[in-house]
Amino acid sequence: MPEETELYDLAELFKVFGDSTRIRILFVLFEAEVCVCDLAAVLNMTQSAISHQLRILKQNKLVKSRREGKSIFYSLADEHVRTVIAQGREHIEEG
Repeated sequence: MPEETELYDLAELFKVFGDSTRIRILFVLFEAEVCVCDLAAVLNMTQSAISHQLRILKQNKLVKSRREGKSIFYSLADEHVRTVIAQGREHIEEG
């Protein structure tokens, strides 16, 4: 059995996936690197709401950012994110 701290960290990670807005953001990021303004437009949400969710995703190392001038662009942190979502989808599609 994993150590208690690892179990706690895993539970915290899965909490991040418990919000449908964050999942929607990740699906957009599967396709391309985007700025907050583009995410807000695609998801029909305010930039403030998107920024809040991106902060949580970034704190949990699911997304990364880079600055270009005044704009900040977000992308998936690594392919593990795509794998976790794909496995989750497979699980729910099994019915």
